[in-house]
Amino acid sequence: MTPRAARSEKVSATRETILTVAERMFAEHGVFTVSNRQISEAAGQGNNAAVGYHFGTKTDLLRAIVRKHGERINELREQMLADAGDSAGVRDWVACLVRPSTRHLTELGSPTWYARFGAQLMTDPVLRELMIDETFGPSIQQTMDGLNRCLPELPLPVRIERGDMARHLLVHTLAERERALADGTHTARSSWDAYASGLIDAITGLWLAPVTDGP
Repeated sequence: MTPRAARSEKVSATRETILTVAERMFAEHGVFTVSNRQISEAAGQGNNAAVGYHFGTKTDLLRAIVRKHGERINELREQMLADAGDSAGVRDWVACLVRPSTRHLTELGSPTWYARFGAQLMTDPVLRELMIDETFGPSIQQTMDGLNRCLPELPLPVRIERGDMARHLLVHTLAERERALADGTHTARSSWDAYASGLIDAITGLWLAPVTDGP
């Protein structure tokens, strides 16, 4: 290995270590309570400015974590979309929203931190935009288009309202199960795959629920 290649490999390994440590610390202690200096120290970096050197600002670091996971989740969703085709079943499209995330969490092994990390970003008005910018792409749009085709009679305001409800249910229930696993407490289902099935059932029911007219 040439000196340049060795250095490149070392830099890549350092960046990966920082990303993993930062994600864990953010998930466990909160995005706003953990400093770049604390992350550098926990990652074993002698230079307390290592995070800034490799990533820039904290926002840049958060974006890098989202991208790291978002790319794989998008790949898994594209695979599911290929199988869904032109399905007329609401449940099929809801599965394309849910299972890519749970399959990714399964692939990561145990423990994981990304679900709790993502939930924190989605509850902050500024960081929420970062999360959406990085994760909302063609595969999500295709999934929502397929879902909307299955619900032509659903009024637009109700469609928007239930989309918000479904997003909250997805983001926060995944985070809750991840937190329970980290704490060693009971979870209703034994695996992420089984958990996804229950979540898909619930969100499908949400989309298909009757609409009440008036106040």
